[in-house]
Amino acid sequence: MLPKYNRILLKLSGESLMGDRSFGLDPRMLEQYATDIKAITDLGVQVAVVIGGGNIYRGMNEAETGIERAQGDYMGMLATVINGMALQASLEKIGVKTRLQSAIKMEQIAEPYIRRRAIRHLEKGRVVIFGAGTGNPYFTTDTAGSLRAIEINAAVILKGTRVDGIYTADPEKDKTATKYDKVTFSEVISKSLKVMDMTAFTLCQENNLPIIVFDMNTTGNLLNVVTGKSVGTLVH
Repeated sequence: MLPKYNRILLKLSGESLMGDRSFGLDPRMLEQYATDIKAITDLGVQVAVVIGGGNIYRGMNEAETGIERAQGDYMGMLATVINGMALQASLEKIGVKTRLQSAIKMEQIAEPYIRRRAIRHLEKGRVVIFGAGTGNPYFTTDTAGSLRAIEINAAVILKGTRVDGIYTADPEKDKTATKYDKVTFSEVISKSLKVMDMTAFTLCQENNLPIIVFDMNTTGNLLNVVTGKSVGTLVH
């Protein structure tokens, strides 16, 4: 079985790590994700990961919380590092070598983000987990994923979600919604399809970086995507 992509960036939401819980981390989800990632590293695919932090802290409405936006965003960045450490532990438990790099310095638990070092780790077969977003407030982890993917010359962004692709409407709310197999960047904009926030999306568009949106919660889907099977929706 030959992989279609040599180097990928996997973008996961923090909420996906909750499983059936309403908060925090579900060990079963971590185990499933780690096993799926190992399956593609065993094929020689170089894997970088960006995880959100919404299962621990989501930047709330400032009017409701009294916490200013920038402060709330930094709190969210710290949550992504916790998730990164959890995924790191799950991967290393099953024999996958990893490195956690943080955009905010915290030497005791993570390397600082250094582009050349990240690429070297990937070349050596280590899974590199990027924590703390871009290190700046007002940017989402989608933007961090797009930025890091471009910096490390990833062939594609694989956006793992709870749904199996991009639909004409939210399939969880609208039963008549139909799925796209392929869609262009310009179609996504003209039809106002929800893929990722516009900053992240524009980065991908300007750098001709394809995005595949797929259901990460189905075991084996990540392997199917990487080996070129028709899974999810390709944005190109």
